[in-house]
Parts: sequence; C-alpha cells; structure tokens
Amino acid sequence: MHRLYYEFVRYFIYGLAIGWFRVRYFGRRNIPRKGGILVVSNHQSHLDPPLMGVGIPQMGNYVARATLFRSPIFSRLIRSVNAFPLDREGIGLAGIKMAMKLLKRGEVVVIFPEGTRTRDGEISEFRPGFTTLAVRTGAAILPAAIEGAYQAFPHSSHFPRPHPVHIGYGKPISADEIKQYDERELLAEVERRVRACHEELRRHADFAEPQV
Repeated sequence: MHRLYYEFVRYFIYGLAIGWFRVRYFGRRNIPRKGGILVVSNHQSHLDPPLMGVGIPQMGNYVARATLFRSPIFSRLIRSVNAFPLDREGIGLAGIKMAMKLLKRGEVVVIFPEGTRTRDGEISEFRPGFTTLAVRTGAAILPAAIEGAYQAFPHSSHFPRPHPVHIGYGKPISADEIKQYDERELLAEVERRVRACHEELRRHADFAEPQV
C-alpha cells in the first residue's frame, strides 16, 4: 500500500512540476537500478526533495532538517513520503542509523550536504559526514544537481512561482571507486562532481528535451 501511495504522490508532483515549472530531467540513465544509492545534490529551495525524487525510478528516502518535523501535521506529511530528520550540524545518531539501514537494504537515500538552502543560487561548501554512509554500507554515490528552483522559490518568497527547473544526474561513484579515496578526498570529489553537474545544467539545459 505504501508503494502505491508513493507512486501516486510521485506522478501527482510530476504533473504539477511539468505544468508550473516546466521541469526537465537529464542523465536518468546514470541512475543505478539496483543496490543502495546515496543521491547527493545541491540545495536551492523547498522544492528540491520532491522534484529530485520524481526523476528517480526507485522509491526514495529523504534526509530532512530536524526543524521541519516540529509541526505534527507537516511532520506526518513528509514522513509519509519517507523523510527522516537530521540535526542542523549533522545527521545525528538516529539519522545515521536510519540512513545506513536503508542503504544496506539496497534503497535510495537523498541528501543535501550544504545543510541549508542557498541564499544566492550558488553552491555552498559541503559539510562532511555523509561520505561515511557510503563507505560503511557499500552504497554507490550519485552526484546530482538542480537549477532554477532558487528562482522558482527563493528564501524571500512564501509561495513558488512559475520558472523552469532542470535536474541532472551525474555518473555514479561505485563502491569500488569509493575505496580509492580517503573520506576527505571523497568529500572533495563528490562536491566537484555536483558542481560540474550544476554547471552543465546551466550551460545546456535550455536546449535539451525532457527525458522522463
């Protein structure tokens, strides 16, 4: 039943996204179809988790800031689509255990390691810690990026406005590749790939066709 609910929400969001944001997805062939996947993306707005998840074939799980769970109604809503909380300065013990459990089960976990939404549309330095999840579980890391969501729903706005949003998925970093880096190097490499994916969206997204 939960899977049916998730799929209903996914297609409902996609319909809204096509009509309101003219959303386009690129690089979906890069998404591994099996095994644990840690999706790592920049963070532009509140739109990012649902729009990022719509493009992933598997059912996703979303690491969300703990403060978003303060409202009982909103907490219930986001938990219903597989969100779980993190502390502002890191995932926290409960969040780490949940993320590791999901990745070991071969599921998808989506995380935004800047820790908060961008203030200017640019990517901030990634916070450390998330790489440990992939190292300890053998999950692949999928660099991803979103562009246009900042313009559609900036900090200063209380409601999203129509603006094209583009989402790209880069080449995954396999478990074998991950073993070649220490965690500091891995953090830098993942951030580099997310930034490259973001720049690619900025350069070419206006000329590409939707791939969903």
